[in-house]
Amino acid sequence: MISLFLPLAHGLLIGRQDLPIPAWLFAWGASLVLIVSFVALSVAWRDSKLSSDRWRPVSEGLSRLVTGRPVQILTGAIGVFLLATVVYTGLEGTEEPSLNFAVTFVFVTFWLGMVVLSILLGDVFRAFNPWRAIARTTGAAFRLIAGQSHSPPLRYPEQLGRWPAVAGIVGFVWLELVYGVSGFGSLGVRPSTVAVATLAYTVYTLTAMAVFGVETWLRRGEAFSVYYGMFSQLGPLEVREGRLGIRRPLAAATHWARVPGSIALVIATIGATTFDGAQEGLLQEPISDLFHRLTDLGLAPTTALRTSESLFFALTLAGVAAVYWVGVRGMRTLRGSPALGSLGRSFAHTLIPIGVAYLAAHYFSLVVFAEQAQFTYLLSDPLGDGSDLFGTASSGIDYGLLSANLIWYVQVAALVTGHVTGLTLSHDRALTVYGDADRASKSQRWMLLVMVAFTCLGLFLLSQANA
Repeated sequence: MISLFLPLAHGLLIGRQDLPIPAWLFAWGASLVLIVSFVALSVAWRDSKLSSDRWRPVSEGLSRLVTGRPVQILTGAIGVFLLATVVYTGLEGTEEPSLNFAVTFVFVTFWLGMVVLSILLGDVFRAFNPWRAIARTTGAAFRLIAGQSHSPPLRYPEQLGRWPAVAGIVGFVWLELVYGVSGFGSLGVRPSTVAVATLAYTVYTLTAMAVFGVETWLRRGEAFSVYYGMFSQLGPLEVREGRLGIRRPLAAATHWARVPGSIALVIATIGATTFDGAQEGLLQEPISDLFHRLTDLGLAPTTALRTSESLFFALTLAGVAAVYWVGVRGMRTLRGSPALGSLGRSFAHTLIPIGVAYLAAHYFSLVVFAEQAQFTYLLSDPLGDGSDLFGTASSGIDYGLLSANLIWYVQVAALVTGHVTGLTLSHDRALTVYGDADRASKSQRWMLLVMVAFTCLGLFLLSQANA
């Protein structure tokens, strides 16, 4: 993703040679924090505290103010406007990714910013979802004309679960990380490609909503609704039956993975960020070697590079899945453990904070720098044609806003916090699954290894990418 923005690369790809503490020492320190946390949880956390989210509604007036029909109409209209803006600027604006509104908005403001909002404010994407707004408006028009509601012709296959959403998220990441950077001399996904992909996804989504029903598809198949909904499980706010309420943070995630495909979604989240980091360091040479082998076999350079990166992307996803399932299989060795599949579903939600940690650690500085561009020159000159709508087109990016050391410390803090949170969720879930504090603690030795492995991997990839 970093390669999408050439002006940002100067500020982001800063070496870590001037760190006062060696990077490997951070890995040891982070592992020690996890071990201490594991011991503290085993001793002090003897009963499950997150098995119930204890949701309670806020005042009816506040709820109406936040979730009422006028707000729904306004937020839906904003979502549709932004969707149209992405398509228009992508098709009509400059093909320079760093100067076109569409690319930065889709891959930074939307893709990363909505994760933060989902954790802090709940499932806000549902309110702004342009496809939901279009489908609901179309449905209202149908009822007005036909005098009856539209009945979906097909019943959604429950065994599919969230797998269509997984495919959508993997496809989105592939578009950015593989397709977008495969053209030699390319700086990222071309704005026109973003626009065409957005149009194609819009047609696909609206068709699926018509076939299976709007709400059904939003819960199961619409990639971004399911993706941001996953992160919203960590937060304290939730709307139930049109009423805004407050719940215990983290608790809602406990039962999130009961739907098929949920494990794959959270693994894809971690794997995508892992691959993005490994592309810039650990996997750079293997990808190059495979590329040269494929070109020697006669493949065109672009095809060879995309094939190479696609293969290593798939291997990265498989590797992340393997780390998790090794931990689950280790727990399975404890006598009286549930079946492997059931155990995997029971603890899949513990990876959500790790997904957040990887996103925060890898993209923190990118967001800080890119959002300066988003709300200054890209806002005033969205097409990159020299216009200055709000008088900020001449503004630049302040790369001095963050020092290299500060970025590194934030990355380490994000990784440690995310993994300690994941360990906490895992311990609490083990108390419910095993019904005994001592047996739960024994089972969590394996999940401690998983958390340590992901922490060290994250720190290693960051040090490699920024070396």
